[in-house]
Parts: sequence; structure tokens; C-alpha cells
Amino acid sequence: MEVNSIAPAHYQKIQSLNDNIGKIIKGKRLEVSFVITALLAKGHILLEDNPGMGKTQMAKALAHSIAGGLGEANPADGGRHVTFKRIQFTPDLLPMDLIGSHIFDESKKDFVFRKGPLFTNVLLADEINRASPKVQSALLECMAENQISIGDHTHQLDRFFFTIATQNPIEMEGTYPLPAAQLDRFFMKISFGYVTEEDEMNILENYVSINKINETIGQVLSYQDVIGMQNESESVYVHPEIIRGVKNVIWGTRRHPEIQLGASTRAGIIFLKCLRAFALVNQRNYVVEDDIKNLAHVVLHHRLIFKNREASRIALGQVLEREMDRLVKLKIGAQ
Repeated sequence: MEVNSIAPAHYQKIQSLNDNIGKIIKGKRLEVSFVITALLAKGHILLEDNPGMGKTQMAKALAHSIAGGLGEANPADGGRHVTFKRIQFTPDLLPMDLIGSHIFDESKKDFVFRKGPLFTNVLLADEINRASPKVQSALLECMAENQISIGDHTHQLDRFFFTIATQNPIEMEGTYPLPAAQLDRFFMKISFGYVTEEDEMNILENYVSINKINETIGQVLSYQDVIGMQNESESVYVHPEIIRGVKNVIWGTRRHPEIQLGASTRAGIIFLKCLRAFALVNQRNYVVEDDIKNLAHVVLHHRLIFKNREASRIALGQVLEREMDRLVKLKIGAQ
């Protein structure tokens, strides 16, 4: 197979996006690549980490990298606005605060619908687990079907709709754990974690420029670039044995004695979408065995229900190890 045989220009654009975000998010190249993977797979991503780890900065850096971010029109896209909205989830938030509401228009003598912050391109749902289940459910339809139903009317969201949600693993009082149906809408769940001492020093020395995102980074992608790369990721080649490998991992989670609820068929489909996008992010037009190893935990772990905490740490790894042994023996990468 010829390497880089599909839209090589996209590889350079992805590299530029990676480098651009890297000006703000230091020392987290792999985690940034996961965020870009979720974007190109037409999915959404959940960031679970302690306060002050760069979750909000990540979302802002991504939005500013695409056509200026905060609602600035790009002439190349016919004046299309790429917008970024941030919602701070709190216990007193109501669904209408996200979706929007009907207000009375004096000039028209009628009620008109005023759109809420869900009508955007890049959405930051900050501390999503601090809102009530009723509010969390307002995100379900838009994340799954790219639409919002209000009464008898259905409003279509833009085809470029990407949610970055965050939640803190500490301070659990006053929070509402995300139900399985909500977690399943996130293609990936990742954690940034602490940076190295060298990167920490770099951040402390340059925190002024890092905080001024709109001055530090500029546009490197347009709206159409994102749509084009999302479509391109669907053309990435997946060897039949790798598809079989995904199936085996999914079934392995259902058969493992320490996993109470295994992965669904939808989880397998999402896994394949992420594998294709991850290959594109890594400048390949085909998926390799190691992609399964690199993505399995961030794509599948949050969809599983384990019998105990110890099982949650090792069970998926055991399933994955067996399947990787099989794939390595096949030497698919050489075919």
C-alpha cells in the first residue's frame, strides 16, 4: 500500500493544528492528538482531571485554531462563522439555559425562539457532572443525532459540532455522576495528568503568553478544512483482520469474568471511527495494530462496568493483550 496516498495536504494541516495547540498545552502531545482524533471522528470527548490541568485552555486553543475561533468570519468559507461557546455547569442550571427558550417579540406579536449556547461549533461543557441529570440529558440528543427537539420542532445543528466536556475526579459532593447513556456519547475519555518538571518550568516562565490565547495562536484551519478531514478519515483503510480484532476485543469485554457489562456494538463502531481518525492524525492512510493498543482504553474503558476497582485497572488490559498477541503474529503491517 502506498503511504500518504490520500489528501497529503491534510497531513500538513493536522501537523499545524498540533503545533498550534502545543503553544498553549505543553508536554501533552499524545493527549492533544486524542482530542484531534475525536474531532476528526465526528465525535465528542470527556476530559476528567484535577482543576488547573489545562482542560479549558485546550478547548479555547482548539477553537482559536479553526477560523479564528470566537465567531470570526473566514472569507474562504463564504463568511461562515466558526463559534466557540462555554457553559459552566452548576446545580441550578436549567435545560433551557442550554437549548434556548421562546420569548415574546413585541414587533411580531408572537413568541420567537432564541437559540441557546448549544447552537455552536465547539462547545466546552465545563464541570458537566455538577449539573442535574435533567440538564445533562439535554445534551444527549444533540451529541447523538446533531439535532435539538423543542416541542413539535426539530432544529438541526451544524454538521461541525464538537463537544469537549470536563469533570473533576475530586470534590464529589454536590455532583451527579454521568449515566451510562451519557458516557456512551463521548467517543473518548482522557486525563491530562501532571506535566514533567521541564514542561512545568516552561509553563511558569511563559504563563503570560499562554493565557493570552487570542494573541499567542492564530488560525491554521478553516471550517471546510475540518469538514474535509472528517470526510477523509472515513476513507482510511482498515485491514479485515484489524476489524476482526476490534470485534474480538468487544466480545472479550463481554466474556471477561470481572466485567459486569461489556462494550456494545455501537462501541465497536466508534472504536473503528477513532482508529481511522487516529491513523490520519499520525499521517497514515491505513490503521496498524498498535492503533488498537493506543486507543482501546480511552475509547472503551468508560463504557464498561466492572465488578470492583481492581478489575477496572486490569480487566480490559487482559482482553487487549490476548488480541494483540494474535494480531502481531499475523504481521498485518507487512501486508
